[in-house]
Amino acid sequence: MSVLLLALALLAQDPAAAGGSSAPAPQAEELPYPAGAPRDDYGLVSWCHGALTGYVELHDKVMPEVTRIETTYRAPGSSLSADLKVYADLDKQAQKDLKLFASAMEAAERASIRPINTAGAAAVQRGRATWAAAANLPPARVAQEWMSWTPPARCAPTAQRLQKNAKLMGAAFDPGAEIAPEAPATPVDISATAAETPSNP
Repeated sequence: MSVLLLALALLAQDPAAAGGSSAPAPQAEELPYPAGAPRDDYGLVSWCHGALTGYVELHDKVMPEVTRIETTYRAPGSSLSADLKVYADLDKQAQKDLKLFASAMEAAERASIRPINTAGAAAVQRGRATWAAAANLPPARVAQEWMSWTPPARCAPTAQRLQKNAKLMGAAFDPGAEIAPEAPATPVDISATAAETPSNP
């Protein structure tokens, strides 16, 4: 796992952090859907909330193994403390994103012309299922998958759009009015990656 890649992924989501680039950020509709996620905004944000929740819940469990891996496989001249700080920064960002997703979901549920919270709860569970294999994998494998995971790029801008639309449209808001074709229902889990990637010593 390259901590540099994680840092670059964070910078890619925040043009200002990358030096104030004037290039416009990609619109939500231009970004790829996560495999197995719903295609409507509310369903996708719910799925993202579930997937990110699963990631956050693994933090304390995986960090001892993450620390072991980072300590064992050091790049020349790199700083262990600086590399581990990346994970602390990612955890802080994850907490912010969870608040954004929850706020967008709540706004959509309040404004929707029909009950949608049951579908949202199901999408949350689908998202959390992306980490279902963690309970049956060796700690080193779980840590490797956790270290290389970041929230899909489509999640945050979709949550922002969902929240904005719900507030603007009020009681006329229908989160399913422009639903794209549904993605495959089979949830993606980390066991698929585990079967393809050799384990570190």
